[in-house]
Amino acid sequence: MADFDYQTIGFVRVGAVAPAIQLADPRTNAEVLRNHYEDLADAGCAIVLFPELSLTGYSCEDLFYSHDLRAQTIDAICYLASQTNESVLVFGAPATFNSSKQVLNCAIVCSEGEVVGVVPKISIPNHGEFYEQRWFTSGENVEWLCRFDGKDFIVGANQLFSVGDVVKFGVEICEDLWVPNPPSNKLTTQGAELILNLSASNELVTKTSYRRDLVRVQSAKCACAYVMASAGPLESSKDTVYGGHLLAYENGDLLDETTRYSELTKQIIVDVDVHRIAFERTRASTFPPSHEDETLDIPLNRATPLTDTVRKIDPTPFVPQDESQLNVRLSEIFDIQVLGLSRRMQASGKTKLVLGLSGGVDSTLACLVSMEALRGFNQTAAELIPVTMPSFGTSDHTLTSVRELSAASKLNLKELDIKDATRAHLELIQHDGSRDITFENAQARERTKVLFNLANMHDGIVVGSGNLSELALGWCTFNGDHMSSYNVNVGVPKTLVRCLVKWYSQKFAKTKLRSVLERILSTPSSPELLEPKGGEIVQETEKILGPYEVHDFYLYYYMRTGASIRKLFELAKLAFSDKYSPLDLKLYLTVFVDRFFRSQFKRTTLPPGPKVGTISLSPRSDWRMPDEVDPAHIIEEIRQL
Repeated sequence: MADFDYQTIGFVRVGAVAPAIQLADPRTNAEVLRNHYEDLADAGCAIVLFPELSLTGYSCEDLFYSHDLRAQTIDAICYLASQTNESVLVFGAPATFNSSKQVLNCAIVCSEGEVVGVVPKISIPNHGEFYEQRWFTSGENVEWLCRFDGKDFIVGANQLFSVGDVVKFGVEICEDLWVPNPPSNKLTTQGAELILNLSASNELVTKTSYRRDLVRVQSAKCACAYVMASAGPLESSKDTVYGGHLLAYENGDLLDETTRYSELTKQIIVDVDVHRIAFERTRASTFPPSHEDETLDIPLNRATPLTDTVRKIDPTPFVPQDESQLNVRLSEIFDIQVLGLSRRMQASGKTKLVLGLSGGVDSTLACLVSMEALRGFNQTAAELIPVTMPSFGTSDHTLTSVRELSAASKLNLKELDIKDATRAHLELIQHDGSRDITFENAQARERTKVLFNLANMHDGIVVGSGNLSELALGWCTFNGDHMSSYNVNVGVPKTLVRCLVKWYSQKFAKTKLRSVLERILSTPSSPELLEPKGGEIVQETEKILGPYEVHDFYLYYYMRTGASIRKLFELAKLAFSDKYSPLDLKLYLTVFVDRFFRSQFKRTTLPPGPKVGTISLSPRSDWRMPDEVDPAHIIEEIRQL
């Protein structure tokens, strides 16, 4: 079987190097750059980036006036260009291209043995430690057609370079990013998915974090990938120090960066997801339309196939790996849930909350949110009416959990057995008593009827607890647990529900409540609509549907990045390579697609609830989809994978 080409799902590999250069020695530096270029090209990089003025060194100062240095630089440019294959080489050099002898601080773009374009620096700093205007002229108004080593190319800032149909990139140089209106603003609105920045940004206290923020924010607001290569520590340290900071961001997310001061030569290799960038721009109605006639588009050959990937695929994209970041996110989500419910209580004029408790994590989280909302209104726990409704499938384990949760929270639990009511209803409709979908849904709808009627009795509202993952999979009974007055969990995926309950337990719960929450966290997810066997839960959700972590993975990458079916499968194989087989992942993808598309009718009639993250399935805000889509053709595509 041929190796999979990750370029077909939008990946393009970019390498950046802060090389160990020799000041004012272009010939030696050309060899250094060539060696790094060849190594990174062999590693699959479609584009290799070096820092500002990397061919001579940034800190040559008045040596930039030297005729010999300029002549050696031209020779070195010719040599480097001649050494390139279809991997693109981008490096910095001082250069003069017209009769005025103005020296420009340039990015030289080379591919397949020739210079294909030159991008001059526009913003020439002349403040603090920078005196670039002493040596260089701004390239803001430059647009020259030049001949170099027998080849024609353009010198100008308004150029885009297309690597086949894989990626389109633009270039800016150091200070160009630090000004109010960077060239990358224009380049990205004209189609650049990737911005390369050749930099010589020196090291100062707090400057690294500021530089990182600049790149991160620019990549986010321009919906692009942004790779910066900054000059390394072998620049002159006479008055300033250079750390060789290499940075790569995509849509505001860090792909990779180097630490400062650690070694003389540094490099990063990243795989940029161009399809994700295109999706982000498509869904953002405020992303400006392209005016492609304002830039020159330089076509280059398609990059060679990318048969592996260095991109880190997070198996739990909803759950940050960094603990401090996770805690911040959980706190924000909980606050949003509480605020949403509080506003609904205020608007309705009702402070009584009616909540069905099952002994699972979803209803437990809804209970914690409800108690916090009541505290905000200076109300006691008596205003929360927790109701548990044991039926045929209720286990002793979950019923005990409900009782202990209520006791630890000082709640007055209503325990209403619904078996007789369910039997009466099934007899009314002449059901034969078989353990089928009608038998299961009758229990769920009986519970919902009880909750709403109790809300009427007590002039309250029914708090829903179904989560985002269940909603995506249609794992709820239409007009049963699907319905409520206000669902506080509707925007929270299952993988985060458990994290929220655990976070609350560790941060706020006293010993008795913490013990109950730990018990609930250890309980497998189950609708408990079929009788236990030997006291054990038989209807475990993840044994029926597959792991929630995989379904949440598919949900995130489908909704947030617009991933194709093939891409979802390939990403899942990367993320779960040590946990699930490709055959299992294919099965779970089939389940996800089938249930997601066939369950839209449940989302169309969704009760209100707060959006807490970038993904929402509310038909009133983020997700509008016809109920009648048949996923058969998509499932056939999965079968062919």
